[in-house]
Amino acid sequence: MPKPSDIPVFNRRVGVDPTPELIRLSREEPLAELVIPGQQIDWLATGREEVRAILGDAERFSTRPPTVSATDSRQLVEPGNLLQYDPPDHTALRKIITPEFTVRRMRRMEPLVEKIVTDQLDTLERAGRPADLMRHFAWPVPGLVACALLGLPRDDLPQLARMFDIRAGSRGKRRMVATKALDSYLIKTVAQKRRAPGDDLLGMLVQDHGDGVTDAELAGICSSFVAAALEGSTQMLGLGTLVLLRHPDQLALLRERPELIDQAVEELLRYVSVVSTASPRTALVDVPMAGKVIKAGQVVACSLIAANRADAGNDSRDGFDITRKNTSHFAFGHGIHFCVGASLGRMQLRSAFGGLIQRFPNLALAVPEEELRFRPFAPQYGVEELPLTW
Repeated sequence: MPKPSDIPVFNRRVGVDPTPELIRLSREEPLAELVIPGQQIDWLATGREEVRAILGDAERFSTRPPTVSATDSRQLVEPGNLLQYDPPDHTALRKIITPEFTVRRMRRMEPLVEKIVTDQLDTLERAGRPADLMRHFAWPVPGLVACALLGLPRDDLPQLARMFDIRAGSRGKRRMVATKALDSYLIKTVAQKRRAPGDDLLGMLVQDHGDGVTDAELAGICSSFVAAALEGSTQMLGLGTLVLLRHPDQLALLRERPELIDQAVEELLRYVSVVSTASPRTALVDVPMAGKVIKAGQVVACSLIAANRADAGNDSRDGFDITRKNTSHFAFGHGIHFCVGASLGRMQLRSAFGGLIQRFPNLALAVPEEELRFRPFAPQYGVEELPLTW
């Protein structure tokens, strides 16, 4: 069983917040040398400018899994996982996926997203007070949206969620069994799409590109999107709701001025930073930065939550303010690896948070905040349960 001391410094939190050490580093040493036993990380970037520069530089930094050799690194790349692809492979695969996220297609999905949100709000209300937001709302909404996007049977969602949860939170044989079961499910799904492609994301990729996209890539694309939904969007809804409840003045303002929902979503994304740290970057050449030199072959961890919470001039970004004008953040990444599904993610959050606070005007935590159990070892930081009353 992992211990809190096993958590790398860049992934440690105090509840929703980054540790004071991370904030101090972002102000005093935005690029720091780092030694973590058992992990191939040489540097930690916490400053906004340093994180932006590293994430935005695909010529001098690679996102392939860090290993002792470039050949080993390429062999570890998961097919279809854009976060592990470098150009030109990344460029080619993203060019295939991006057209499926046009404004027009997202608008077509909006009524479906709103219906899913409404249905799950009904489920949450029927569960009675107190009810766990994670179980009845935060988990099902993104999962069902992902199933609709990919053309997966919604009845398969509980099975998928179990496999992803075991794969993310287990080790050894149990993890291997879950991974094998997930791979089998995904390959079977791809075979079905090859035989009878529909108008969903996987079906359209098959129709438009045929053998130009492999079965392994299609399975990897499917896995990436489901993982983003069940791990990222789910925890964003949970932690975002907690943040709103921790700031009753901001919650009241949002109720009074629902037109602030877009700004509120951006501020929640910035403030929560569910993805604490971006996927590691390996320097391909020597890179001078912040008065130091990242040597070729060295690996950099970029703390997204530290960079998102760091002061920017006179703008105190460590506070939570839904009227903030400058809501630029790294919650969806930066550069060529900026999240391809960001528009869909924002749509879900607007609908979910807006619907939740409108349906339950007296929403409140049903337990003291200190009793909440967080998920420090999960792929995306979050909370196990969020008992609410109204």
